[in-house]
Amino acid sequence: MTQSRSLAVPFAVCWAAVALFAVMDAMMKGLSLSIGLFNALFWRALTGSLLGLALMLITRRRWPERAVLRLHLLRGSVVALMASLFFWALMRMPLAEAIALSFIAPLIALYLAALLLGERIERAAVAASLLGLAGVGVILSGRMQGSYDWDALLGAGAVLLSAVLFAWNLIIQRQQAQLASPVEVAFFQHLVMFGLFGLCFLVARLLPGVALLRLDMPQAHAWLLIATAAALAFTSLAAFAWAYARAEAQYLIPVEYTAFIWAAIIGWLAFGERVTFSTIAGAVLIVAGCLIAARIRRPIEMHEGIA
Repeated sequence: MTQSRSLAVPFAVCWAAVALFAVMDAMMKGLSLSIGLFNALFWRALTGSLLGLALMLITRRRWPERAVLRLHLLRGSVVALMASLFFWALMRMPLAEAIALSFIAPLIALYLAALLLGERIERAAVAASLLGLAGVGVILSGRMQGSYDWDALLGAGAVLLSAVLFAWNLIIQRQQAQLASPVEVAFFQHLVMFGLFGLCFLVARLLPGVALLRLDMPQAHAWLLIATAAALAFTSLAAFAWAYARAEAQYLIPVEYTAFIWAAIIGWLAFGERVTFSTIAGAVLIVAGCLIAARIRRPIEMHEGIA
């Protein structure tokens, strides 16, 4: 009874953090469709950087050492490409379907951990991976029935590529968590993304005849969404950090999969998206594979998300 009570608050905080991230993903999808993908990413990164700078000053965080800065730069670069692929995909497919496919990331992280950290892969982890791949196949098969929706299939491919980067991000996160505070991590993640997207716009502007990337000043209503999305990202990160500091990951990891439910609800309300049976079935298989993998070794935390 005492343990249940001690887990109730972290469980609720983690549940709320997942919901906030789902709302943020939906906001970024709407922004990407209205002002363009890279404009949405650039201005949110700028807003997040300013918010992070304010928090760094308030909490009087010291400037990190060079080795930690290199880690921040690496992770920020990975997240920038990961977020670009994921939100590009969201512009082409339902929110719930993209979230379901992204759940494959912890399984990919098992193999990256073996490759990069020398960890041993259990047989059960291989079986869990096969179950997750079966789930991906079920979701993609739903896309290939009847008339081929090539745009959505490209989106699904982009989600899977972003999941590979997300898995690498999880590995870096495990190293980073030992060296920096959540505020510092969030600040430098946004700052590196802001710098990279700004550099992309600058290069595109300098190259003659290239109009692929154009930086536009958002209108007032877009600024509200940008600021809200940045605030939601920081709030959810802080909530996750608080919850995982007070409860073991094995109890909280299953809560993270409620993101699919939130994505289905928000996608239906905001964009009129319908969740197919193949998406639900595939999500169940992928989540089952992740939960099997989580039971055989220390779970890999997912809580810093695609964004």
